[in-house]
Amino acid sequence: MNLQGTQRKITYVAIYEAIAFLCGTLGFFSFSDSSLERAGALAVFASLFAVGWNFSYNAMFERWESKRLTRGRGFGRRVLHAVGFEMGFLVVLMPAAAWWLDISYLRSFTVNLGLNVFFFVYTFAFTWCFDRVFGLPVSAATSDIS
Repeated sequence: MNLQGTQRKITYVAIYEAIAFLCGTLGFFSFSDSSLERAGALAVFASLFAVGWNFSYNAMFERWESKRLTRGRGFGRRVLHAVGFEMGFLVVLMPAAAWWLDISYLRSFTVNLGLNVFFFVYTFAFTWCFDRVFGLPVSAATSDIS
């Protein structure tokens, strides 16, 4: 199956965020000493932000990727993709988590850093699996799409 364009982005974001929401709720709950309700509400905010960020970031990344001479998604490009996504996410989520969970910025940074390490690995693995199942986007495709 080879998904492209908007259909690919919507499918990617929907599956990614369903799994991320569950992991985020459990992470905020487990590592912040907050109630499950407050952790879940923060995870809802994080998921809503992430849907927009995920869609926008992947569109920008694919635009950048389409201008590269080297096609495909090797290890380095996958690491770059995951790091860029997580850094953008951290910039917004860290202050939001500190405020919502009523914790210090240092504690929020620690909680978010732990989640970012998890989500870095998750983003890398999820995107690799997604590309294996649905094929590479046109921006990364070579003449022999695998």
